[in-house]
Amino acid sequence: MTVFNLGSINADHFYRLPHLPAPGETLAAQDYAIGLGGKGANQSVALARAGAEVRHVGAIGEDGRWMADRMTAAGVDCRHVAELPGASGHAIIEVETSGENLIIVYPGANRAISPGQALFALNTARAGDWLVMQNETSAQVEAAQAARAAGMTVVYSAAPFDAGSVRAVIDHISLLIVNEIEAAQLCADFGVTLQELPVARLVVTLGARGATWYDLAAGTQVSAPAFHVTPVDTTGAGDTFAGYLVAGLAEGLPPAEAMRLASAAAALKVTRAGTADAIPARAEVEAFLKAQPSE
Repeated sequence: MTVFNLGSINADHFYRLPHLPAPGETLAAQDYAIGLGGKGANQSVALARAGAEVRHVGAIGEDGRWMADRMTAAGVDCRHVAELPGASGHAIIEVETSGENLIIVYPGANRAISPGQALFALNTARAGDWLVMQNETSAQVEAAQAARAAGMTVVYSAAPFDAGSVRAVIDHISLLIVNEIEAAQLCADFGVTLQELPVARLVVTLGARGATWYDLAAGTQVSAPAFHVTPVDTTGAGDTFAGYLVAGLAEGLPPAEAMRLASAAAALKVTRAGTADAIPARAEVEAFLKAQPSE
């Protein structure tokens, strides 16, 4: 079983600061680093490190070849990553001492992915495969329609949040992943309660309070508490959670086990600086889980 990921690829520029700047304030950074990021690349690396077979569908500029190489080294199949004219996507990430962050993203090549490129990649998919998407690329609607028609499971991380983008694909989504703020915004846009959203399955992440799985068709839910750790950098924690969650579900884990696995992976991620490069391997996550007190 293969997981296809139509997702962004960004160069992440990290600036560590004593605190996040106020309007008009100038701060001297305490540290600087550059790494692989983008919600799509993060999730693909998380999927691969969780043990899934993942093919990334995306785009870079000529300046981004090192990012595709790094994804390949992490175990991601990048045969469907196109090199396009112009700049790659990049992000300016400011991280304060507590681990909280502020992020500015330039989409670059991520918004130049053509429907034809996405559909060509999905032509190799089979019924039972998975498609993962986030709201940082073009060609989402076309890919979601094609994937659902092919019998794939479609997972959508609705971030950066835009209600119109969710509406455009929601009829084709098998699993929607949002944080609690995005969930409230989506319910307000649709004019419904959480349980009335028109999607079969929903995961709402709650930060330090964990996450909840809702099977809206069956009317059931599963909660996964967060693990207590000392955060260093929260950047990419949600992507780590999403990638590990999908990997667990794709290998047949029930939702409760897949959520626990994903929560553990996200907990380990926030103890490390960086994004994709800081995502833990499956063996590290399983060792972390074994070390937890028995319930």
